Amino acid sequence: MADTYDSILQSLKSKTYKPVYFLQGDEPYFIDLVSDYIEDNVLGEAERGFNQTIFYGKDTDPQSVIDTAKRYPMMSEHQVVIVKEAQSMRGVEKLDAYIQNPLSSTLLVICYKYKKLDKRTAFAKTVQGKGVLLDSKKLYDNQVPQWVERTAVSLKLKISPRVAVLITEHLGNDLSKIANELKKLKIILPEGGEITPEIVEKNIGISKDYNAFELQNAIAQRDVLKSNRIVNYFMANPKAGPLAMLLGTLFSFFSKVYLYHGNKHKSDKEIAGVLKVNPFFIKDYRQAGTNFDIKHTERVFTLLHEYDLKLKGIDNGGTIEGQLLKEMVYRILH
Repeated sequence: MADTYDSILQSLKSKTYKPVYFLQGDEPYFIDLVSDYIEDNVLGEAERGFNQTIFYGKDTDPQSVIDTAKRYPMMSEHQVVIVKEAQSMRGVEKLDAYIQNPLSSTLLVICYKYKKLDKRTAFAKTVQGKGVLLDSKKLYDNQVPQWVERTAVSLKLKISPRVAVLITEHLGNDLSKIANELKKLKIILPEGGEITPEIVEKNIGISKDYNAFELQNAIAQRDVLKSNRIVNYFMANPKAGPLAMLLGTLFSFFSKVYLYHGNKHKSDKEIAGVLKVNPFFIKDYRQAGTNFDIKHTERVFTLLHEYDLKLKGIDNGGTIEGQLLKEMVYRILH
């Protein structure tokens, strides 16, 4: 069974080292998180010159990696050998001979991004049996806000679920980008400081009042005035609210509203489990469920599909994107 990045980091921080770390998968952020920690923390600055070697997959070969991994450290308990972009190295499976009997004083770190080993192969079985295997998976979109909250807490900052969603709606699921923005906020905020909408607007460039999340809320509340105000802002600032992105946001939201209708008599905790959202937001879905009965919700899906086609040029009569947005929101609300 593959290890989690949390468990790997915990072991590393307690200085419990393994001879082989094979970091694979579709999410590069967690691979870099583990690799960077090993690169920056296992050896002291004075030890790295003799005992830390960085390879890049496209510029090296398995035998060169093996020869280096077999060396003993100089004036240090360990040496670190990192193979970055290992998915570009030909014959990576030839490392099998070394991994079967690795040197205990070497930490061999293999960063195998955007790919995974075939579990049926002898090499994959060797890696899993002899080394630490990280299977770095992409987070689902609904998992990203909670990850933002956890990351903020790890940086000793406070953040509300609503602000975590605001950041996610703007930055998407690029974890590296989000982490970099949070680290910037750590520099300007005191320990224990709170990431507020105003802080986000000033430092990340997301309007706290005019964004996809606020439009979603305004529609859910059937607040015509606020919805029109946000739509007008997007029409004047197209990059702030592209229709393609808003269609995705609204489809995701109303899909959960639809699920809510089948589960509305359950407890908030149970509904949150079905919708896969933070319980903090259940009151929003209850309100949306009141304002949009199941037939109206189904009609919203039809409208979203219609305007997705119009955005792609089908039966839109040459209408510009901003006007399509305005029409769509009007028809959803009325």
